[in-house]
Amino acid sequence: MAVSVGLGLADFPFSSAKAYWEWVDLAEVGGVDSLWQTDRLVSPIPHLECMSAMAALAGRTRRMKFGMNVASLGLRDPLLMAKQCATIDFLSDGRLLPAFGVGSAVAPDWGATGRSSKGSGKIADEAMELVTRLWREDSVTFEGEHFNYQAARIEPKPVQKKIPFWIGGSSKPAIRRTAKFGTGWQAGQETADELPPVLDAIKAALVHEERTIDSDHYGAGFHFRFGNWEDADLPKRTAAFEKRTGRDAKKHFAVGDAEDILKRIQGYAAVGISKFILRPIGLTDSDLLAQTERLVSEVIPEATKFEVRI
Repeated sequence: MAVSVGLGLADFPFSSAKAYWEWVDLAEVGGVDSLWQTDRLVSPIPHLECMSAMAALAGRTRRMKFGMNVASLGLRDPLLMAKQCATIDFLSDGRLLPAFGVGSAVAPDWGATGRSSKGSGKIADEAMELVTRLWREDSVTFEGEHFNYQAARIEPKPVQKKIPFWIGGSSKPAIRRTAKFGTGWQAGQETADELPPVLDAIKAALVHEERTIDSDHYGAGFHFRFGNWEDADLPKRTAAFEKRTGRDAKKHFAVGDAEDILKRIQGYAAVGISKFILRPIGLTDSDLLAQTERLVSEVIPEATKFEVRI
């Protein structure tokens, strides 16, 4: 089972669209497996809207896959989401990797729109069922607490007959949703040594649901930087991370040389993770491109040689 390495963006760190597309083009020719965009609507700093970004990537690229990490189904309408995903998958000839979650309870999107995150888990449960049914059924009738559909249908359907449905999160509800709906699972802030009990819980829940997830459909991600801990805005970034999460940034950011990044990947591979979303840290367009070039040339060729624990 081979390791695959994708790239992810949380915010939009580039100075322009031109710089962003240079980065995308580098990833396309450099053997990067996939590109991932965080879903955030309200923010004081730039963020791309994830579904618009997926559509743009469908037109710009020919080889790479791309996905949302993760789209909030506690906030987004399931019919529109199902239609957007089906359209993008159709136009990209089956390269979309949809990934979903409830949405962070502390995200500013809730307060800015006058909504509460309370009950968002139940909304997401209904939305996940609706999205999966709309992708495969010709007519969907559904009566729930939050959504009521009568003979809803979308065309064209996704090109991928078994379109992926990745789910993020390690809470008990997230594990339950993964077992019920997921075709893949993406870790959040967990370190490699925190993952075995989560993976065991997912696999036990899958047995209960009489479902399976392919052994190569478990993922994790982290930020990386070729350099040292004083580079770029790392002191500010790591301080903010530790304040927000209460976690040690040095266990969640890979900073150093290729060996340091590969060691982090290998640690995850040793517990069963084969899909990776790595996020470059840089202050300028040229810095971000240089970081990505080094990942492409020094890390990805070696990472694909790792053996993943099954």
